[in-house]
Parts: sequence; structure tokens; C-alpha cells
Amino acid sequence: MIENAHILLTGGTGFFGKALLRYWAQQAHKGEPMARVTLLSRDPRRFAQHYPRLVSPPWLQLIQGDICDVNSLPKGNTYTHVLHAAADSTAGRNLTPQERFDQIVCGTRNILELAVSSGARRFLLTSSGGVYGAQSPDIERITEDCHTLPDPLDPANAYSVAKRMAEHLCALYAQSHGLEIVVARCFAFVGPDLPRDVHFAIGNFIRDALHADAITVQGDGSPLRSYLDQRDLAHWLATLLMCGLSGEAYNVGSEHAVSILELAHTVRDLIAPNKPVCVMGDSVLTSPRNRYIPCTKKAQNGLGLRATVGLEDAIRFAARTYQGDSP
Repeated sequence: MIENAHILLTGGTGFFGKALLRYWAQQAHKGEPMARVTLLSRDPRRFAQHYPRLVSPPWLQLIQGDICDVNSLPKGNTYTHVLHAAADSTAGRNLTPQERFDQIVCGTRNILELAVSSGARRFLLTSSGGVYGAQSPDIERITEDCHTLPDPLDPANAYSVAKRMAEHLCALYAQSHGLEIVVARCFAFVGPDLPRDVHFAIGNFIRDALHADAITVQGDGSPLRSYLDQRDLAHWLATLLMCGLSGEAYNVGSEHAVSILELAHTVRDLIAPNKPVCVMGDSVLTSPRNRYIPCTKKAQNGLGLRATVGLEDAIRFAARTYQGDSP
């Protein structure tokens, strides 16, 4: 039962972590039983100063530590569950490919060791849909039993290859230590905590709609993506942590495909109808359309998970929060 659980959360100050903290706070506000949550952060004081409401619940404790520095990690504590959400795709903007690879692989191994030493019985890894490599244009939605992979000889694939290796580490620790491991292969998301100044098109479009003279599409707008609201993301991750089948991977995302150009126009129509959409790249008609769309039937059929928030409502919610309203 969740009320008897003690969860160690890594990456709690990132996009996934903040989404989870908001979700758990909402559940507690509705009277749902809550686990104890210990949040690992390199700078707990700074996080508390920036997000005082997120760190106020009585069931939450912040501790200092770095997943890449084994000597900084807590010792002697007991946890029942570990949710390893550190090193998601919003992080590592200033890291070299080698540093990013080491952060993901070595950090995961350190947290797996901590899980074993602390007596944890379950471990959820937030992985990525990038572990499949480029999605074939003839595959509408990619499934968990697809065994394609990113090119390991391309340094640009350091993040995706490292996530695949982190998954394999989880399998090895499950075999060696009896740890129940579950993998969440995460795709694309939208919500108030998504950064607006990195490589996420939807966050950048919402930023432009609110603050720029035009909404800028950096490419030709042809790639296909799908977006799950961060409230659904948090519910899915919390469910996978508690109920996902051990030794299994689950796609986490939306099945509703939209082109980047269509997305830009949708954001414009919802937030800033009078602003232009500027497309910076020329359309390449001979190239296959870039797709990044998951099949989520495994999570739907096995765990009853659904995308409950439509794309337009998710965009409106994110925009309201970006403008300063309380989420």
C-alpha cells in the first residue's frame, strides 16, 4: 500500500520530478493516502527557495546528494521504492556527449546500488522512446517489443544509447539482487514545468505565443510528434512505480500524432490568434517523414492508464501557468 511506502525520488527538481510532486500534493489534498517521499537534490535549499509550495508537504523530505558522486548519496536510510527520474532529456544542455553518457549510466548504477543497500524492493527507471532509434515512417506507433536501436557509433546518440544501457543495468540488478524493476519509456510532454528555452517545440511555441512577435518553427514543420499532459505523465509514472510488472518496459506518452507545423498553428489559434507563424526551413518532399509516436496499448490494457487531458486543454493549462497563474 502506498501509505506504507517510502519513496526515494531522484531528479525531483527536474520536469518529471516537479510533475510528480504536484500530482502527489493534489492526491494528498483530496484525502488520498500518501507515501513518505525523500527527494534527492544537489541543491535542496535553492530548490526550496524557488518552489516553496512544492516542498511544503509534511510527507516530503529533501536531502542533498548527486547521483554521479557515490560519496554524496545517503547511507543507512531505508526505502521501499526508488523512482529514478534524474538525467531526463531536459537536462544536460551544457554537457558533452561523453559527460551525458556517464551521467546517465554511472548515475543509474549508483542509484541501483543505493536501492539494493537501502532494502528497496521496487525500482522505476524513467527511460526514453529514444532507445528505439529512428522510427520507421511505415510504423504508425512504435511498440515496446520493437528491438531497433540508435546508432551507437554516432556521438549524437549519447543520450539514447545511455538510456538503453541504463535499462540493461536494471535488468542485471534484477537478476543479481531480486530487485523488481520497471522501465518507463517516455516520449513527449507538455505542461507548466516544461522548459521554454531548450529543444522542446511545444514549450518554445507557447513561449513565442505569449511573448514574441511571431511563433517560429525552426525546421520545415513536417516531423510528427504527440504530447501527453504532465498531469497524466505523473499519474502514469506513479502507477508504474507501484503496479507495473517487474522486468517490463512501458511506453509513456500520447498516441495522438500532430505535425510540428500543425502544432504551431494550434498553439497560435489557442493563445495568440493574431500572431504569424514563421517557418524557417524548406520542406524536403523526398525525405521520409520523421515520426516519434508511441503505442501505449500495453499501459492501457495492463494498467488501465489513459490520456485524460486533450492536447488543446493541455496547451491552455500550460499557457495559463506560464503567465503566472497557480497551477
